[in-house]
Amino acid sequence: MGRARVRRLTVDGQVWLWNVGHTHPGCRTYLTLRRVEARHSALRLVFRDEPGRIVAGFPMGMGEVAAVDGGHLNLHEPGVVRRFLDLAAARGLLPVAHGAREVDGWPLFDALTGAGRG
Repeated sequence: MGRARVRRLTVDGQVWLWNVGHTHPGCRTYLTLRRVEARHSALRLVFRDEPGRIVAGFPMGMGEVAAVDGGHLNLHEPGVVRRFLDLAAARGLLPVAHGAREVDGWPLFDALTGAGRG
């Protein structure tokens, strides 16, 4: 796969860089967030293909994630990225050290969409 396009998001005067990608094996879609002044510290929200969870691919587009019991988000939409960023900050998940911190994105997805609570 090629390099994912890096985009910018400004929140309260702070500039964030973010990108969406998809990798194999293991079929996973990810959203990576990092502050522009701390490019070597990243939060990577990982969405793995698992029962009841759907990641990019047919019938959805690249960067879309969904739950069978409800909820669908497009990780390419800046508003969706902002919601994930705000929730990650509220839960203390933002990186504070050099390196990438990988976190399961499904619990955040559930909180944002109300999925998985049935």
